Amino acid sequence: MSVLNKLIEQAKNPKGFVGSSMLCIMNVAHTSMTKWALSNIEIIEHANVLDIGCGGGKTVHTLSKMNPHGKIYGIDYSEQAVENSIKTNKKDVDSGKVLIKQASVSSIPFSNHFFDMITAFQTHYFWPDLENDIKEIFRVLKPNGYFIIVAELYKIKYHMTKFKTKEDVEKLLKETGYNNVIFHEHRGSICIVARK
Repeated sequence: MSVLNKLIEQAKNPKGFVGSSMLCIMNVAHTSMTKWALSNIEIIEHANVLDIGCGGGKTVHTLSKMNPHGKIYGIDYSEQAVENSIKTNKKDVDSGKVLIKQASVSSIPFSNHFFDMITAFQTHYFWPDLENDIKEIFRVLKPNGYFIIVAELYKIKYHMTKFKTKEDVEKLLKETGYNNVIFHEHRGSICIVARK
Protein backbone atom coordinates (compact mmCIF):
# COMPACT_ATOMS: atom_id res chain seq x y z
CA MET A 1 0.00 0.00 0.00
CA SER A 2 1.38 3.42 -0.97
CA VAL A 3 1.94 6.18 1.58
CA LEU A 4 -0.96 8.16 0.08
CA ASN A 5 -3.31 5.18 0.39
CA LYS A 6 -2.17 4.63 3.98
CA LEU A 7 -2.95 8.27 4.81
CA ILE A 8 -6.36 8.02 3.15
CA GLU A 9 -7.09 4.87 5.14
CA GLN A 10 -6.05 6.69 8.35
CA ALA A 11 -8.37 9.59 7.45
CA LYS A 12 -11.18 7.09 6.88
CA ASN A 13 -10.54 4.97 9.98
CA PRO A 14 -7.87 6.48 12.27
CA LYS A 15 -5.89 3.96 14.35
CA GLY A 16 -3.05 4.15 16.83
CA PHE A 17 -0.51 6.94 17.15
CA VAL A 18 -0.63 7.96 13.47
CA GLY A 19 -4.44 8.06 13.53
CA SER A 20 -4.49 10.03 16.77
CA SER A 21 -1.98 12.53 15.33
CA MET A 22 -4.07 12.87 12.17
CA LEU A 23 -7.20 13.54 14.25
CA CYS A 24 -5.38 16.33 16.11
CA ILE A 25 -4.27 17.86 12.81
CA MET A 26 -7.85 17.67 11.46
CA ASN A 27 -9.18 19.41 14.58
CA VAL A 28 -6.97 22.40 13.79
CA ALA A 29 -7.19 22.30 9.98
CA HIS A 30 -11.00 22.20 9.83
CA THR A 31 -11.72 24.89 12.44
CA SER A 32 -12.37 27.81 10.08
CA MET A 33 -14.46 25.67 7.69
CA THR A 34 -16.54 24.41 10.63
CA LYS A 35 -17.18 27.93 11.94
CA TRP A 36 -18.16 29.15 8.47
CA ALA A 37 -20.51 26.21 7.86
CA LEU A 38 -22.22 26.55 11.23
CA SER A 39 -22.74 30.27 10.65
CA ASN A 40 -25.22 29.24 7.92
CA ILE A 41 -27.65 27.71 10.42
CA GLU A 42 -29.37 28.57 13.67
CA ILE A 43 -29.53 25.90 16.36
CA ILE A 44 -32.76 25.86 18.32
CA GLU A 45 -32.51 26.05 22.10
CA HIS A 46 -32.36 22.67 23.88
CA ALA A 47 -31.63 20.88 20.58
CA ASN A 48 -30.38 17.32 20.35
CA VAL A 49 -27.51 17.45 17.84
CA LEU A 50 -25.58 14.55 16.30
CA ASP A 51 -22.18 14.84 14.62
CA ILE A 52 -21.53 11.84 12.37
CA GLY A 53 -17.86 10.94 12.00
CA CYS A 54 -16.96 13.08 15.01
CA GLY A 55 -13.23 12.42 14.52
CA GLY A 56 -11.10 14.29 17.02
CA GLY A 57 -14.12 15.98 18.59
CA LYS A 58 -13.53 19.63 17.71
CA THR A 59 -16.88 19.99 15.90
CA VAL A 60 -18.68 18.42 18.87
CA HIS A 61 -16.90 20.98 21.10
CA THR A 62 -17.99 23.86 18.83
CA LEU A 63 -21.58 22.58 18.67
CA SER A 64 -21.66 22.30 22.46
CA LYS A 65 -20.59 25.94 22.85
CA MET A 66 -23.22 27.04 20.30
CA ASN A 67 -25.93 25.01 22.05
CA PRO A 68 -25.43 25.62 25.79
CA HIS A 69 -28.78 24.15 26.86
CA GLY A 70 -28.92 21.23 24.41
CA LYS A 71 -27.25 17.85 24.21
CA ILE A 72 -24.56 16.93 21.71
CA TYR A 73 -23.91 13.41 20.46
CA GLY A 74 -21.03 12.17 18.36
CA ILE A 75 -20.55 8.87 16.57
CA ASP A 76 -17.55 7.47 14.75
CA TYR A 77 -16.71 3.91 13.72
CA SER A 78 -13.07 4.47 14.59
CA GLU A 79 -12.25 3.45 18.17
CA GLN A 80 -9.32 5.90 18.11
CA ALA A 81 -11.60 8.76 17.02
CA VAL A 82 -14.05 8.01 19.83
CA GLU A 83 -11.19 8.02 22.35
CA ASN A 84 -9.79 11.33 21.03
CA SER A 85 -13.24 12.93 20.85
CA ILE A 86 -14.00 12.00 24.46
CA LYS A 87 -10.67 13.54 25.56
CA THR A 88 -11.36 16.74 23.60
CA ASN A 89 -14.78 17.06 25.24
CA LYS A 90 -13.91 15.63 28.67
CA LYS A 91 -15.66 18.31 30.73
CA ASP A 92 -18.94 18.05 28.77
CA VAL A 93 -18.72 14.24 28.62
CA ASP A 94 -18.27 14.10 32.41
CA SER A 95 -21.29 16.39 32.95
CA GLY A 96 -23.46 14.34 30.56
CA LYS A 97 -23.93 17.20 28.08
CA VAL A 98 -21.92 15.34 25.42
CA LEU A 99 -22.17 11.65 24.59
CA ILE A 100 -19.71 9.99 22.19
CA LYS A 101 -20.33 6.45 20.89
CA GLN A 102 -18.58 4.08 18.53
CA ALA A 103 -21.12 3.43 15.78
CA SER A 104 -21.61 3.42 12.03
CA VAL A 105 -23.72 5.84 10.03
CA SER A 106 -25.28 2.74 8.46
CA SER A 107 -26.84 1.77 11.80
CA ILE A 108 -27.28 4.82 14.03
CA PRO A 109 -28.03 3.63 17.60
CA PHE A 110 -30.85 6.07 18.31
CA SER A 111 -34.63 5.97 17.95
CA ASN A 112 -36.68 7.50 15.13
CA HIS A 113 -37.07 11.30 15.12
CA PHE A 114 -34.50 11.80 17.91
CA PHE A 115 -32.33 14.66 16.60
CA ASP A 116 -33.11 18.28 15.77
CA MET A 117 -29.93 18.61 13.73
CA ILE A 118 -27.34 16.22 12.30
CA THR A 119 -23.96 17.26 10.92
CA ALA A 120 -21.40 15.46 8.79
CA PHE A 121 -18.07 17.26 8.35
CA GLN A 122 -15.63 15.82 5.81
CA THR A 123 -17.01 12.28 6.21
CA HIS A 124 -19.84 11.44 3.81
CA TYR A 125 -17.51 10.35 1.00
CA PHE A 126 -16.21 7.56 3.26
CA TRP A 127 -19.63 6.11 4.12
CA PRO A 128 -20.27 2.48 3.13
CA ASP A 129 -23.51 3.13 1.18
CA LEU A 130 -24.35 6.81 0.78
CA GLU A 131 -27.91 6.24 -0.46
CA ASN A 132 -28.90 3.96 2.43
CA ASP A 133 -26.88 5.95 4.96
CA ILE A 134 -28.78 9.13 4.01
CA LYS A 135 -32.02 7.19 4.66
CA GLU A 136 -30.72 6.12 8.07
CA ILE A 137 -29.99 9.76 8.92
CA PHE A 138 -33.49 10.72 7.75
CA ARG A 139 -34.91 8.09 10.12
CA VAL A 140 -33.34 9.58 13.26
CA LEU A 141 -33.97 13.22 12.28
CA LYS A 142 -37.06 14.99 13.62
CA PRO A 143 -39.60 16.52 11.22
CA ASN A 144 -38.37 20.03 10.31
CA GLY A 145 -34.89 19.02 11.49
CA TYR A 146 -31.72 19.89 9.58
CA PHE A 147 -29.07 17.65 8.06
CA ILE A 148 -25.85 19.48 7.23
CA ILE A 149 -23.08 18.05 5.02
CA VAL A 150 -19.82 19.98 4.86
CA ALA A 151 -16.77 19.15 2.77
CA GLU A 152 -13.94 20.58 0.77
CA LEU A 153 -15.00 20.37 -2.88
CA TYR A 154 -11.79 18.75 -4.09
CA LYS A 155 -12.26 15.88 -1.63
CA ILE A 156 -15.73 15.15 -3.00
CA LYS A 157 -14.31 15.06 -6.52
CA TYR A 158 -11.40 12.89 -5.42
CA HIS A 159 -13.26 10.33 -3.30
CA MET A 160 -16.74 10.10 -4.81
CA THR A 161 -17.64 7.95 -7.80
CA LYS A 162 -21.28 9.06 -7.65
CA PHE A 163 -22.96 12.21 -6.33
CA LYS A 164 -20.19 14.57 -7.37
CA THR A 165 -22.49 17.36 -8.58
CA LYS A 166 -24.94 19.54 -6.68
CA GLU A 167 -27.71 18.19 -8.88
CA ASP A 168 -26.85 14.57 -7.96
CA VAL A 169 -26.80 15.36 -4.23
CA GLU A 170 -30.00 17.42 -4.33
CA LYS A 171 -31.80 14.65 -6.23
CA LEU A 172 -30.66 12.04 -3.68
CA LEU A 173 -31.73 14.16 -0.71
CA LYS A 174 -35.13 15.05 -2.19
CA GLU A 175 -35.81 11.45 -3.21
CA THR A 176 -35.05 10.46 0.40
CA GLY A 177 -37.71 12.89 1.60
CA TYR A 178 -35.94 16.14 2.44
CA ASN A 179 -38.16 19.11 1.52
CA ASN A 180 -35.64 21.87 1.10
CA VAL A 181 -31.97 21.69 0.06
CA ILE A 182 -29.72 24.77 0.10
CA PHE A 183 -26.09 24.98 -1.02
CA HIS A 184 -23.53 27.42 0.36
CA GLU A 185 -20.00 27.70 -1.04
CA HIS A 186 -17.00 29.51 0.37
CA ARG A 187 -13.28 29.27 -0.49
CA GLY A 188 -13.41 25.78 -1.93
CA SER A 189 -15.80 24.38 0.68
CA ILE A 190 -19.45 23.42 0.36
CA CYS A 191 -22.15 23.36 3.02
CA ILE A 192 -25.36 21.53 2.11
CA VAL A 193 -28.33 22.22 4.38
CA ALA A 194 -31.25 19.82 3.94
CA ARG A 195 -34.48 20.22 5.89
CA LYS A 196 -36.75 17.28 6.62
